[in-house]
Amino acid sequence: MALPAEKIRYTFADSLAWSENEHVEIINGEAFLMASPSSRHQEISMEICRQLANYLEGKQCRVYPAPFDVRLFEKDGDTPENVDTVVEPDISVVCDKSKIDTRGCKGAPDLIVEILSPSSLRNDRLIKLRLYQKAGVREYWIADPENKTIQVFLMDYNGMFQPYEDYSRTDVAKVNVLEGCFIELQKVFSE
Repeated sequence: MALPAEKIRYTFADSLAWSENEHVEIINGEAFLMASPSSRHQEISMEICRQLANYLEGKQCRVYPAPFDVRLFEKDGDTPENVDTVVEPDISVVCDKSKIDTRGCKGAPDLIVEILSPSSLRNDRLIKLRLYQKAGVREYWIADPENKTIQVFLMDYNGMFQPYEDYSRTDVAKVNVLEGCFIELQKVFSE
């Protein structure tokens, strides 16, 4: 849900002044208030994070659960007033340590996972898919708690997301950007 138009254009500088309890994303200068996730959403997020963190132990890449600010298009020298897109993916995996700072991630994570909720369907499947593609995210997962599925998109050589695989609850999902990493979906979508 978009916030009332108190300002014409919001930036990362505005979000730094907001309460830590407010979950707001800024996309092209427009601020969107995010609903608190359901307990089911959090269980799915925690299980995927747990499996990723176990795999990544002792490796360079790191997994970050929401809330975690990702400034997709920030460049060196940008000030918070210049950054008009800040998202909070449900899960981010970042392999380039130079992208991590005290405020989150500057640039595109290697993997982003979004977990659908009734209020985020359109945003995650359309707006964020295009946004993550434009930013150069290498792999994008959309987890659907209702249908107990994961849809995987991979960046092709032309910088476009291509549907790669659809996994169901009984599958083991391959994480393509992390060699040898697999997620057991039966544990993710347990009853």
